[in-house]
Amino acid sequence: MLLARQNSTLITGQMIHLLETILQQNYFKFEDTFYQPTQGLSMGSPLSGTIAEIFLQHFEQSHLKQLLKNKAIIYYTRYVDHILIIYNTEHTSPEYICEQANKIHPNLKFTPTHEEHNSITFMDLQLTRQHKKLDVNIYRKPTTTDTIINYLSNHPEEHKLAAYRYMIHTMLTLPLTQTNQETEWRTNLDIAHNNNFPIHHIKNLRKKTQQQPDRKTREQGQKWATFTFHNPKIHKITNLFRNTNIRIAYRSTNKITQRLEYHRQHDDDNTPTNQDYIPTKM
Repeated sequence: MLLARQNSTLITGQMIHLLETILQQNYFKFEDTFYQPTQGLSMGSPLSGTIAEIFLQHFEQSHLKQLLKNKAIIYYTRYVDHILIIYNTEHTSPEYICEQANKIHPNLKFTPTHEEHNSITFMDLQLTRQHKKLDVNIYRKPTTTDTIINYLSNHPEEHKLAAYRYMIHTMLTLPLTQTNQETEWRTNLDIAHNNNFPIHHIKNLRKKTQQQPDRKTREQGQKWATFTFHNPKIHKITNLFRNTNIRIAYRSTNKITQRLEYHRQHDDDNTPTNQDYIPTKM
């Protein structure tokens, strides 16, 4: 990528040196002890995701391209580290693909999930192979719970409805059969009921979602403003922007991290001050 932009050898070398320096800082702290993993990238680093994506794209270009050319793999798609492959059984097998992939790098291991009863899951989708078509349905893991932001909690209503906006939008835009869409709609209503949401709120949200124009058209010329949400009285101010091209986003103060900070500060306030300290040099 650096060479493609026609950078000089000096600049390319400096950039690579900087990347190596940053990637070596992959230590973390746990219970007052510092650790440094012997392999992999540091979790939480802004650079880790980009480097991992570059590596996977290099892997695709150097190892999978030939399989796609000779039609051994008919279809390939990837989202982050989730891969969906449709292969030709006359030219290859899933065991061979996995075996070759695991030879690429000693620290890179692929764990295949095979099709069972003509069905396979990919991300939050369940794909079932019918005679002449694919049946698409929404998939939830067996460990999935229906716990989301409760309607009675002190959060902006926009935050409370965010999960339902996503679920309803997914339900309406995926090519679901009528039966699968009705099943998913009942699931959404059950989740709303279990989290104390008035059902008419969810039904109205579905109507609004169906009536909304295309997202790109809707967001043309719009600007955003952020307000800190303490209680619903903030709407007296934000309602002033209702008929403008400024959309409102809320920053919640009811966060777990803030609760932890409060307890940490509270514990520090109770720390005895009559302690003896030994001066040290760094």
